[in-house]
Amino acid sequence: MHTINLPSKPPSSPHPILNLSFRVFFSGAAVFAVLIMTLWAFVFTGHTDIAAQTLNPLYWHGHEMVYGYALAVVAGFLLTAVQTWTGVKMPYGYKLLAIFSYWLIARLSWLAFGLGLDIGAGLLLLAAIFDMLFVASIAWVVFRAVLQVKQYKQMGILAKLALLTLGNGLCYWGIFANDMTVTKIGVYLGFYLIIGLVLTIGRRVVPFFIERGLAYDCIDVKVRNSKWQDVLSLVFFLTFFIIDLFYPNKYLLTITALGVAIVNLIRLAGWYHPKIWQKPLLWSLYLAFLGMCLSFILYALQPWLSFSHSLAVHALSIAGVGMMTLAMMARVSLGHTGRNIHQPPKMVNVMFALMVLVFVSRAFLPIIAVEHYLLWVMIAQGAWISCFVLFCISYLPILSKPRPDGLFG
Repeated sequence: MHTINLPSKPPSSPHPILNLSFRVFFSGAAVFAVLIMTLWAFVFTGHTDIAAQTLNPLYWHGHEMVYGYALAVVAGFLLTAVQTWTGVKMPYGYKLLAIFSYWLIARLSWLAFGLGLDIGAGLLLLAAIFDMLFVASIAWVVFRAVLQVKQYKQMGILAKLALLTLGNGLCYWGIFANDMTVTKIGVYLGFYLIIGLVLTIGRRVVPFFIERGLAYDCIDVKVRNSKWQDVLSLVFFLTFFIIDLFYPNKYLLTITALGVAIVNLIRLAGWYHPKIWQKPLLWSLYLAFLGMCLSFILYALQPWLSFSHSLAVHALSIAGVGMMTLAMMARVSLGHTGRNIHQPPKMVNVMFALMVLVFVSRAFLPIIAVEHYLLWVMIAQGAWISCFVLFCISYLPILSKPRPDGLFG
């Protein structure tokens, strides 16, 4: 008697955008980046009825850039990467739609609150429930995949998700307890965790992408990385973020911030090749890392030159979250949909140039001419919105259409 092995049913989903997590989460993040910044422009200039007595508008903005936009990009990248690392199928179709809907409901609640539609903190309670469901769902599918193939080295991802959950929980706790200090800690904890994640992932993928990108043009280059750089960068960054958040001391802040900057500038020197400037998907990643280094130099200078701490925070967030996630989404969206990563959409140069304008206008021009601060902020907001509108025009058709090779993914 012979056993007949029937072929397994190929995966399918109701729409290509639900084939893999990066498709729906990158799409959602890009559209949200336009909406949240447009609304922030109105909140910032006092043209909405946001309940400031319930939540400081600055923390409303910070929370949604970290736990709304950035965490959506992390979710899209992470669930796609874990499938590649473990070989275990990640949620797709209606299961993926359910996880995405948790994120979406929380974001719509925060948008409505920003418009002044809340009664008490009811919308934020709804947001809290669905935000926790969102992160718990991601943690569960990652944990299940890691356990299935016994890839315990990936447990570090779960630790970061747990800390991000803690940070988000602190934000909501501060809101409901009417303690903005706790909310501030939650926002900054999430922000620095995302930056730490970007430094770790960037250290792995940027040199790999540079090597692969230049190899396409038959340029054989080996970019340099070293263990001591990894260790020093991690130690300096962890010390910096603890000092900046909990034990402000200008001497220690300067030393640790400069430490992060110098180690990563040395790292960047080892990654450099003049041919990267011919490839927007390479120079954008390189400039994002360089922008992070310049941001840490701003942190080091801030206590001595007496400009706003907020300028250093915004510099780091625009380079490390804005430019880096934009560059990663632009590349991953092509590679994982079976398209040529060496022939990106024509608008990518303009998109990345706009993000550089955001960086310069929001972080550096206010130091040079503080009397025009409102103008610089408005230019940065306009450039951010324009950048992500172009991303949506260029990439939403790619993210929502089947792969050209007919494969599922």
